Amino acid sequence: MNFDDVQKIANASKAKSSLVNGSFFKYFLRAIMAGFFIDVAVVFSNVVGNVFSGTFPEWGKFLSAIVFAIAVILIVLVGGELFTGNNFVMAFGAYSGSVSWKEVGKVWLVSYLGNFVGCLIFALIWVGAGVSGTAGYFAGFIGNKLSIPVGQMFCRAILCNFFVCLGVLCGLKAKEEVAKILLITLCISGFVVSGFEHCIANMGVFVVSACVVDGVSIAAMLKSMLIVTLGNMVGGAVLLAWPIRKMSADK
Repeated sequence: MNFDDVQKIANASKAKSSLVNGSFFKYFLRAIMAGFFIDVAVVFSNVVGNVFSGTFPEWGKFLSAIVFAIAVILIVLVGGELFTGNNFVMAFGAYSGSVSWKEVGKVWLVSYLGNFVGCLIFALIWVGAGVSGTAGYFAGFIGNKLSIPVGQMFCRAILCNFFVCLGVLCGLKAKEEVAKILLITLCISGFVVSGFEHCIANMGVFVVSACVVDGVSIAAMLKSMLIVTLGNMVGGAVLLAWPIRKMSADK
């Protein structure tokens, strides 16, 4: 990346930190909205997967991956603070010296909590609406999702946020909205169709599953959340942000 792009991302990290410290309610509301947008994608993706599950499951998997991209598209175009995207942006800012690691940690924590509140509220409303007839669909995959071996789960989370943060980076760099949408869709659908693990999406999935699927282990959900969250942090902050910053131009 050229110097102007480096400065753009570094300035974005500084702006996020300033907003958290200067207008906490506004920042937290943006994080809640990002949680809403992630759950919009969870709803859309799982309904599409459910519709095709009995006839063309391979098409259901492919199309559900494509439509999941609406989450990051909405966050980029409408506005929102996504924890996993902030793993990249804030770490990049720290590597550039624009923010301290203490500021990075604060933004990560507040966005994570706000995302959870948003996912919780939206998921409970969806459950109240009848989850669009997908209770059986959730029951069909939640057990396998929670039984992924720890090492695989961690690696899937790393790769997931590498894809997600590539989408965020493309959203920052692309000038035209059509280009943003296309690039984000390719990046996000890539992680979904590959079966990688996203901690914020899992918040919505786990809330719905706890409400509509009998016998789901809350302890297993919490264990998964911890492993996937740590993996997402590594994917965004280490696997992508560090090499991108090191290979970028300095003025």
